[in-house]
Amino acid sequence: MKEYVLKKNDFLVSQTDAKGIILFANDDFCNVAGYTLEELVGKPHNIVRHPDMPKAAFKNLWETIKSDKVWNGYVKNRTKDGGFYWVYATVYPMYDETRKEKTYLSCRRKPSEQEIQEAIELYKTLR
Repeated sequence: MKEYVLKKNDFLVSQTDAKGIILFANDDFCNVAGYTLEELVGKPHNIVRHPDMPKAAFKNLWETIKSDKVWNGYVKNRTKDGGFYWVYATVYPMYDETRKEKTYLSCRRKPSEQEIQEAIELYKTLR
């Protein structure tokens, strides 16, 4: 599997509804993940979930944001072509005035090599 290493200035943004369906994705997210905007919108965000990620990490994410708290963590995602990339993600619960519903905004940046290694070690202990 080929790793895509984010550039220093890459800043991936997406918005989902309360069920995790993608409503918006910025150009950086599309470019890194290898999808067009049209391929992402309307799909579950787990379209980029990498099988190496422990279910416990996403359980914690959803419990946190459904409690109206901000979640931060490291995520290994899968690209359309089967590769992968690591991000440091911050997920914000918010009320979308236009849609009149709760949505989630995820902002992701490049993690350091040390942060990735620490996440890999932590995730080995989770299921």
